[in-house]
Amino acid sequence: MNRYPLWKYAIILVALLISALYALPNLFGESPAVQVSAARSTVRIDPSTVTKVEQTLAAQNIQSTLIQLDANSVKARFDSTDEQLRARDAIEKAFNPDPADASHVVALNLLPRTPSWLASLGAAPMYLGLDLRGGVHFMLQVDMQAALQRRADVLATDLRTLLREKGLRHGGINRSGQTIELRAGDAQTLGAARDLIRTQFADLQVTETADFRLVGTITPEAARRVQDQALKQNITTLHNRINELGVADPVIQQQGADRIVVQLPGVQDTAKAKDILGRTATLEVRLVDESVEGQSAARGTGPVPFGAERYPERGGQSVVVKREVLLTGENLTDAQAGFDSQTQEAAVHLTLDAKGARVFRDVTRENVGKRMAIILFEKGRGEVVTAPVIRGEIGGGRVQISGAMTTVEANDTALLLRAGSLAAPMEIIEERTIGPSLGAENIAKGFNSVMWGFVAIVVFMCVYYGMFGVFSSIALGFNVLLLVSLLSMLQATLTLPGIAAMALALGMAIDSNVLINERVREELRRGASPQVAINTGYDHAWSTILDSNVTSLIAGVALLIFGSGPVRGFAVVHCLGIVTSMFSSVFFSRGVVNFWYGRQKKLKTVSIGTVWRPDAQNAVSKAD
Repeated sequence: MNRYPLWKYAIILVALLISALYALPNLFGESPAVQVSAARSTVRIDPSTVTKVEQTLAAQNIQSTLIQLDANSVKARFDSTDEQLRARDAIEKAFNPDPADASHVVALNLLPRTPSWLASLGAAPMYLGLDLRGGVHFMLQVDMQAALQRRADVLATDLRTLLREKGLRHGGINRSGQTIELRAGDAQTLGAARDLIRTQFADLQVTETADFRLVGTITPEAARRVQDQALKQNITTLHNRINELGVADPVIQQQGADRIVVQLPGVQDTAKAKDILGRTATLEVRLVDESVEGQSAARGTGPVPFGAERYPERGGQSVVVKREVLLTGENLTDAQAGFDSQTQEAAVHLTLDAKGARVFRDVTRENVGKRMAIILFEKGRGEVVTAPVIRGEIGGGRVQISGAMTTVEANDTALLLRAGSLAAPMEIIEERTIGPSLGAENIAKGFNSVMWGFVAIVVFMCVYYGMFGVFSSIALGFNVLLLVSLLSMLQATLTLPGIAAMALALGMAIDSNVLINERVREELRRGASPQVAINTGYDHAWSTILDSNVTSLIAGVALLIFGSGPVRGFAVVHCLGIVTSMFSSVFFSRGVVNFWYGRQKKLKTVSIGTVWRPDAQNAVSKAD
């Protein structure tokens, strides 16, 4: 009756071992570290960077516990924050002798001390939120007017191309703010252009003037759509850039209609955090000015012609490009490094969206033999990533960039292009720094609150329910272990609200055991034998436990769906705590009870505290 089959005990044992294994990394804590990453797209992080860091630390007699290289940065670990700060200053001077033209980002960070054998099994500690780990918090304002102006630029370019295809001559197309002005020579051209705009450009609202001019303005619906897309693209780009810099579990989310919140846990240097955000780039495709004046300006022997701009190239030379923007990063959907199928030289394969494919096909058809420049703008500086020669019309949205690049350069170029571009500029309107000492204090207070709550519950249960209270306490400890391991395996972010949810989960878990113990007491009070009382008590308590936990889970899921920020953090831990409490308080605790009492065939008494029997003499019996 009260015996588990072997496979159920095997499930309990496996769950216990896995929980202990994946909860273990949280006990090792974090070590102070200095992270070195590239501040510009031309800077590479490779083994030579590791060597330079080692030489710099050795010259200053600074001992590092570990220096490791990952895909995007070099991280040096230290035993104390004092050595961390000394190392940061030394590495900063070595890599950035000119602060005004920094080539590397040298930032403070915190890295887990998880042993390599645990890390090889995929075990990692929970991420800690900004309030527990410390770090920097930014509020960024997106310049929506710039996004609308950029959209107007694209519409003006598309309109110019379409009029040329239709053979309609006009007196010029100009953009002023968010409006586009078209001059026509006669009424017939004006009417044809008006009809073309109304049928092909749904985002423009057109009005006519008396002097054969059309003025197009972006409709309110299109403006809202552009603003929403700009905000979403900026968030995606920030995610890509910050993730590539190795910041652990950044928080990047929308707030309001035109603001973005960025939280970088573990980064303590506000100035360096700004550099990380400043790495976000914009991408533009333009034609190279190959006129005599343009070539002279590229060599530096003449002025830049009107309607053109000069930008540096990776090789150190300059390229003069036309100001007209053909494509932007908005039209790029993917970029992968590869090889040219004919020459077998390194290349970058680009995938464009439908609009980008159409524009690129037209541009390449009309400019065969000319050069096309891909320009990357970072921190206000433009750099020509590559300027290949157009060998023929390219359609289908698949573009190949090749010529004069190594495999490493092709991978770097694909990475930068794939990371995307900002749809609109942003500025920081609020910044806060939370020190690691405050985070450690919050962790200590949260840990103490959970620990003392756990101790108080254990003492009460053991005193009030005897041996069954001990079983309940063991199940409660297993519940905490299981919850921590699940949060670690899911790499969830633990915040102060999450710690509050853990404390709440303890109360809900022990509530299930109280229901079970009282049901067992009730059966004993009715005169049932101990084995029957245990079996019936668990069976009768299950339906009540299920109902109460399901209703709590519904509330938690609602918080998870409709909440944001700290509310979602609370909801995640709350929902996981409900699942783990049902497993530990029913399945696990009954396994412990069955293991202890199920072996006894002639069980006469159980230790479950005082059982009041309302008999005729109001006698009191105690099952011990």
